[in-house]
Amino acid sequence: MRTRKFLLASLVACFFAVASGFAQEGHPLKGTWSGDWGPTADQRNHLTFVLNWDGKNVTGVINPGPNSFPIKSVVLDPVNWTVRIEADAKDPAGNAVPIVAQGTLEDLESYHRTITGTWRQGATQGNFRLTRD
Repeated sequence: MRTRKFLLASLVACFFAVASGFAQEGHPLKGTWSGDWGPTADQRNHLTFVLNWDGKNVTGVINPGPNSFPIKSVVLDPVNWTVRIEADAKDPAGNAVPIVAQGTLEDLESYHRTITGTWRQGATQGNFRLTRD
């Protein structure tokens, strides 16, 4: 009888261990995100972010391809689910233009979660919205 209870308890424990392993999807920012930013509803700029998690830091690029630029830093506050992303874009003359995006991570339970907030690129300010693809 004890052996049967022990076997049943072990089987249940294994089931929950396997199920929780499938529920894990990694860092909440990891993935490809797309959306836009702009100073007004009519002036929008398309965005694509590719974010990775190396076990310590979130790294990535904005607008992958020939005109991409690396993300300098990503700070996630898991208490309030706020995100701060910093990068340097290039202007037509090749000069660095600082970008600071501050937003809130929403719909955490969804794979297609969103980040919305404020975007500052050089002297231009606006808002942005990204959705994980």
